[in-house]
Amino acid sequence: MSEKKTLEEIRNAIDGIDDRILELLNQRAQMVIAIGTLKRGEAREFYVPSREREIYQRLTDKNNGPFPNEALKSVFREIISASLALEEPMKVAFLGPKATFTHMAAQQQFGLSAELVPQKSIPAVFEDVEKSRARYGVVPVENSTEGMVSHTLDMFMESDLKIIAEVLLEVSHDLLSRTGRLGDIKKIYSHPQAIAQCRKWLEENLPNVPVVDVASTALAAQIVSEDYTAAAIAGESAASLYELKVVKKRIEDQVNNFTRFLVIGKQIAEKSGNDKTSLMFSVKDDPGILYRMLEPFASRGINLSKIESRPLKKKAWEYIFFLDLSGHISDPGISEAIDELRDCCQFVKILGSYPRNT
Repeated sequence: MSEKKTLEEIRNAIDGIDDRILELLNQRAQMVIAIGTLKRGEAREFYVPSREREIYQRLTDKNNGPFPNEALKSVFREIISASLALEEPMKVAFLGPKATFTHMAAQQQFGLSAELVPQKSIPAVFEDVEKSRARYGVVPVENSTEGMVSHTLDMFMESDLKIIAEVLLEVSHDLLSRTGRLGDIKKIYSHPQAIAQCRKWLEENLPNVPVVDVASTALAAQIVSEDYTAAAIAGESAASLYELKVVKKRIEDQVNNFTRFLVIGKQIAEKSGNDKTSLMFSVKDDPGILYRMLEPFASRGINLSKIESRPLKKKAWEYIFFLDLSGHISDPGISEAIDELRDCCQFVKILGSYPRNT
């Protein structure tokens, strides 16, 4: 018999490996159930983003291939998602409907075993979490092309919920229709941000076709699924859900187009070692105030990754600032800097410390 293995022998070997994987998955599941019992007894959070990140990092560092790291993370995301569902059913509210980029971000963070509940507005997502109808929520906060999502920032002014994780999602927009033919398109539907991100392509390729704003890219796809003369700007998941054909892929004007999403919950996340802290504050209207509000961080060498201002709705010409910085609120330097910041502020609010998505 030849030393070279036959196709049947290789398949049998794969079956044996699969059997071992199945056995190990069930062993892991038993341990997860035990952890869930311990957490309930100690009233601890079931979902710990820092632990999830630690698992991904450890496994990708050990991976010698040829199985790719991104695929490895996808596999373990679903293992972790199914495991969390064994501990406790995971209900997550997100800005819907299904097949939007926020839906994709929620799936990327929580996997397919979580119960993902679409909501019609950002305030509705916050309300679901505040009233414990959902354990967590997922909302967009900024786009690398279009900037901050003001509705999300405004909600943090009213809510005591915390940011427990962030998700970065590359956003690519496809032009979708029933026929897949450019010449059939008489009208285009999409969300205003998606339209803005594709403005140059639309002007160059469909300059005389009217463009209509709708509440979401998924709603645009739903409308187009019933109209042979219309097209939608949406993601590939919308094409699959509504059985549309791709007229043109990736029509966005900027190639590196990312949207950042926030996962919101009721408690600050545990320290992971590579964290980000977000806060909001309003300063007193004094000479040199901008210098004084930044000096506590500069003097301690704390990196500020973002600062954004929003007008206070109740007072003309007064502003509230949103700040992202490197580190966790439990770090002594961070807590000292924020305490010093309070001296020149009308109020300071910690929005959360959470693992940095890099």
